[in-house]
Amino acid sequence: MPTHDLPTLSLSVHLVADLQDALMMAMTDLQRLEGLLDHATSNLLERFGSANLALAQLTDTDPQRLLPIRDHLHKAVTELQFHDMSTQLIVHTGKVLQACAWKLADSAMEPDEDEIPMELDPMPDRPSPVTQSEMDAGSIDLF
Repeated sequence: MPTHDLPTLSLSVHLVADLQDALMMAMTDLQRLEGLLDHATSNLLERFGSANLALAQLTDTDPQRLLPIRDHLHKAVTELQFHDMSTQLIVHTGKVLQACAWKLADSAMEPDEDEIPMELDPMPDRPSPVTQSEMDAGSIDLF
């Protein structure tokens, strides 16, 4: 059975440290993006709730005329599933970046004699946690 040796790449500790810093900055940016998405989604839900309450107070309007407006609001709230999918992708990507950063550090640094080897978090098994292709009510697969 033939063996396929992978080529080894020698990286300086300085280069590895720079790469690790860049990965950590990307993780921080993803966390900030997640916070911005959370804030925007919270504001949108609050405004949708206010619009729904305002519709409920329109007692002098024909209820049949309000149905299309309520339907549009319902569809808009359904579109907020984007937040769930985005958050899952951000968390997944953060885990991949963190695993890369630790793997880089582990492979570049020689452990001290008395040092206990670090247990690395494995790379996520699946390439993407979200398999969504449509945005209908109840059609999202959350993992």
